[in-house]
Amino acid sequence: MSSKNFTTTILVDQAPQDVFKAVNNVRGWWSENIDGDTDKLNAMFLYHYKDVHACKIKITELIPGKKVVWQVLENHFNFINDDTEWKGDDIVFDISKKGKQTQLQFTQMGLTSADECYNVCYDAWTGFIANSLDKLISTGKGEPTPKDKDGAFNEELIEKWKLNDRKKANGFTFSMQTSQSVEKVFKTLLDVRNWWTGLYGEQIKGDSSKLNDEFTFKAGNGVHYSKQKLIEAEPNKRIVWLVTDSNLNFLNKPDEWTGTKICFDIANQSGKTKVTFTHEGLVPKIECYNGCAGAWTQYLENLEKRLTNAK
Repeated sequence: MSSKNFTTTILVDQAPQDVFKAVNNVRGWWSENIDGDTDKLNAMFLYHYKDVHACKIKITELIPGKKVVWQVLENHFNFINDDTEWKGDDIVFDISKKGKQTQLQFTQMGLTSADECYNVCYDAWTGFIANSLDKLISTGKGEPTPKDKDGAFNEELIEKWKLNDRKKANGFTFSMQTSQSVEKVFKTLLDVRNWWTGLYGEQIKGDSSKLNDEFTFKAGNGVHYSKQKLIEAEPNKRIVWLVTDSNLNFLNKPDEWTGTKICFDIANQSGKTKVTFTHEGLVPKIECYNGCAGAWTQYLENLEKRLTNAK
């Protein structure tokens, strides 16, 4: 199988300007589960399908009747190990005249056969472009995923590729890369005050520098309380805290975090340091999953920026 960027092409009878307009009507052919503007330069929008796929996209180029370019700023799949797939990719719609017809060439720069998600994404994009977008252009009505519903096409993909069997059973995961050394990253992460603060009036008491150290975390004026014990600290490779006590007072079961593990895995990868965060036990079936996953994403995005800007 070729490792080149994924691309697919359709030909339609409509004018280039009509194709351009249809491409920008993302809710009309991809999904109605989209928040934000999809037809303005530098606008950002969010796409999600259940807990299977979520991404944040920025519109970086709009040339009427000729070209549309998106950049994937953030991405999450729940069925692969590497959350960095798609992140940083450009999604390009090239529009041109071909005789009496108009050609639309779709390319995702960075989506290659080497990616774990490739086969699933190949089928998904082929269906949405060659079927739904083609119909939107030709008939004025596409076949996007309905808002807050399963969507037959998505469910066919889940069944075909057994994605339900491949969902991460361990918990919420977030990955990033940085030019900082593994030593620098390990030291930064071990001091939780370096990264688990700055959003909700956090208070951290205790230590986290050697095995069996314990600290407490409070945030949101008492909304969240948890106690963590450092149970693994493999220099420059892995850090694990066990949550020994918790009280999230907005839940029916306030101690959902108790017994879960907060983990960082650190590794050299192609001249950079890859950091993989996993909150083992924070899974979609528990009540706090969506809120906690959102909060973790904020903390970890801030951590990523801090590592990027560190000298």
